[in-house]
Amino acid sequence: MHGSFAPFPRRPRLAAGDPQTDIQRFFTLLDQRNLLTQDGWLRSDSQLISVGDHFDWGPPEAREAVARSGLQLLAWLAAHPSDQVAILAGNHDLARVGELADFTDATFAEAQVEADRIYAGGHPDPAAEQEFLQRYPQVPNVELIARDFSTFREEQRTWITYLLRERRLRMAYASAPGLLVSHAGVTREDLLALGIAQDRHNNAHAAAYALNDTLDTAVENWKGGPLTVPGLYQPGSRELGEGLGIVYHRPSTLPEDAERTRQSPRRRFNPLNLPLGLTQVIGHTRDKRARELLGLPPAAAPSGGLRHLVTNGKRFTYAPGPPPKTEWEDAVLVFTDGGLNDSPLESIEFFDFDTRGAR
Repeated sequence: MHGSFAPFPRRPRLAAGDPQTDIQRFFTLLDQRNLLTQDGWLRSDSQLISVGDHFDWGPPEAREAVARSGLQLLAWLAAHPSDQVAILAGNHDLARVGELADFTDATFAEAQVEADRIYAGGHPDPAAEQEFLQRYPQVPNVELIARDFSTFREEQRTWITYLLRERRLRMAYASAPGLLVSHAGVTREDLLALGIAQDRHNNAHAAAYALNDTLDTAVENWKGGPLTVPGLYQPGSRELGEGLGIVYHRPSTLPEDAERTRQSPRRRFNPLNLPLGLTQVIGHTRDKRARELLGLPPAAAPSGGLRHLVTNGKRFTYAPGPPPKTEWEDAVLVFTDGGLNDSPLESIEFFDFDTRGAR
């Protein structure tokens, strides 16, 4: 499956923002929306899109439980038919075959003891960090081991590898002709690099096909070591710095990010460069971080709800809630990462593809 919409209708069709939370809490969110059967599976008439990032959350003392829970949720999602559950790749997922590709449980545990010591307080000593990176050049910094990808286990890599080779872990999913789902969004530059002409940038099917085909080709050619997807995903390392590519994308208008938005692959993009006429549903970026990068004042209170950004290529607006009715040529981002593990259950919203609203 290259990532097109299902061949027959299921209702409701929902997207869940980054599912970085305990599996039982995730089941509660599904049950509140009447999506689960008595046996604990998705209702056969429903469809769920996971926008990626199934690992790494919580405090250090919860690492073992979090590692098990993330793997259990990923396996539960993958046990459903591919036309019912689409599993999209996030940066935390690809890290298992990227920066963490050569770690074993034993070597990761050994590295983490040292990384925790150096990273204590969130301000690592530069000399100690450089000494650490001399021994672990496959990572760009100690924070990645101590915090960002802190719940790695070899079994997770086995599952991610399997799902990639079986083409169940996707870069993107086209839920409708003009509605693309991915972990962190794509720009006009990304689509042009994939060979998609500008007059087809509103074609979600063409975008999903090209993104997934590029991923599949990279996986077919992958013989071991860190996976790289040309133009789309470059894992980080001591030599290359932080990871780059579409699973890391965040919109930014900060002057200090101007140069970063022009490189390819990138971590930051100018929101004015979104593909016009295309609505994208993404995760990866919570409200506080989005506002910081877009140069906007902080919100009055954190929320697990949807947010949207709309641009005509000349200016943009960013606001809470699902997107309003827009002009046909506008580019739209719908942010679904509401912090499933931290936000009050009653505040969390999934995106409903049929109503284009919250559920």
